[in-house]
Amino acid sequence: MDLWVADGRIVPPPDDPGAYSGRTVDASGFAVMPGGIDMHCHVAGPKVNAGRLMSPAAFREGPAIRRTPSTRSGLVGRVPTTGATGHLFAGIGYTTAMDAAIPPLHARAAHDELLATPILDNGFYALLGNAHRVLDCAARDDQEALDAYCAWALDAAKGFAIKVVNPGDVEDYKQVSRKAVRELDEDVVGFGASPRQVVRGLAASADRLDLPHPVHIHCNNLGIPGNWRTTLATMEALEGHRGHFAHIQFHSYGGDPSDPRSFRSAVPKLLDHVRRHKELTVDVGHVSPGPAMILTGDPRAGDRLHRQLGGPWYNADVEQEGSCGVIPIEYLPEKNLIAAVQWAIALEWYLLMDDPWRVALTSDHPNGGAFYRYPEMIYLLMDRAFRAEALATMPGALRDRSVIHELDREYSLSEVAILTRAAPARMLGLDARKGHLGPGADADIAIYSPDRDRRAMFGRPRWVFKSGAMVVEDGIVVAEPVGRTFVTAPGYDPGRLPAIREWFERDYSVRFANYAIPGDALPTAEVVPGGGG
Repeated sequence: MDLWVADGRIVPPPDDPGAYSGRTVDASGFAVMPGGIDMHCHVAGPKVNAGRLMSPAAFREGPAIRRTPSTRSGLVGRVPTTGATGHLFAGIGYTTAMDAAIPPLHARAAHDELLATPILDNGFYALLGNAHRVLDCAARDDQEALDAYCAWALDAAKGFAIKVVNPGDVEDYKQVSRKAVRELDEDVVGFGASPRQVVRGLAASADRLDLPHPVHIHCNNLGIPGNWRTTLATMEALEGHRGHFAHIQFHSYGGDPSDPRSFRSAVPKLLDHVRRHKELTVDVGHVSPGPAMILTGDPRAGDRLHRQLGGPWYNADVEQEGSCGVIPIEYLPEKNLIAAVQWAIALEWYLLMDDPWRVALTSDHPNGGAFYRYPEMIYLLMDRAFRAEALATMPGALRDRSVIHELDREYSLSEVAILTRAAPARMLGLDARKGHLGPGADADIAIYSPDRDRRAMFGRPRWVFKSGAMVVEDGIVVAEPVGRTFVTAPGYDPGRLPAIREWFERDYSVRFANYAIPGDALPTAEVVPGGGG
């Protein structure tokens, strides 16, 4: 079929095709897809910069992005610079990336970085799950006050969705607790609110505010053997509200928390619940062999990894709102059984999930590895022979801890397009303009040369168009347009604002009048309407 583009959108065929005077690209025989969407990555904000500063030598590990008359330079490494981030995403056919965790207090810095990241449409999820105001509202079971605070915070930070990271436990970690496992009904010291109350309340707020994307959840007990039980309990705690579960691979572990040697996959235990509850979606957060960088709003996880691995480590507190942890890491599944199980768990989620519309391909970049390695994961999904070659390099004990050896499914091109484009667009509530090639869609188009080696195919698109303009030709970035920033602006009762202001002025070091970002400060912002609660 023919695709017609005008004013940055895909449009119906003109009445007189012969009168068309624009550029024509003959893509006969190529694979044509919408631009890719990474719905969960870390590409902006102070913790990303901390990751760059902690790994300067890593910038020498990969090739640099060279400056041209029409493009700027950039460095790659474990955490690419802003310019390189835009180039590398476009270089694999991706045109949209959403940062997964920004405290509202850091929103200005994050927006500056997103504006400096070329080509990509973008946005971020506001980190609210451990904000003191949220914990206060949850403890009082004051849903209306919680709704108003979430709406105000999203508008003030110009965020896109509500993010929850290790609900309640981040604040507990900062105060007194060093215990290994957080129970869902265990109150946070000094607040009287439990993780269950926080998750349930924020899920209800996302629905009541009619946000396009549901509450975005990083569960408690990330990375701990046996944490699948916490993940399942958190899913059940939503009580029918929409919920998106982030980097589900890191929350699908079987075994005994006191015995790391018992570490195994528990994917089948969670899949049944997800299949039966259509209001739930997941992104995978797969790991790739090689270097990575932990960038997380979960400082306890960073602390735990530092204790286990040693080396450089960085934790920071964000007053009233959260915290973060940064630590370099390397996955060696060929040598390390735990890393091999993590690698296999991700593939289990991709291959066992029979509905590709409810799972998105992510690596939680750079936590599970760099996003520019997505073509390798696509190859593993599409070619069971290539997958078998990789499995042959893993420790033999993996057979006793995962069902990956039993899976012979191969993804089709259509399923890859859903996994990397259409499904994340729908999950984000952006599917009116993203993730498809029908009239009205943004003219974000990636065109790939067919190749039996799918890693090579998806690693170097022939052409990529952003809003109808060519940005990649034969794998080379040739232009750097500025992307849009997606935000939400939910309404709330203005009568609730004086209480928010009084609390803010009492407890914050920042003046209330200086906190919110004015609308005219973001020239590329686009408000996305609600998606239905």
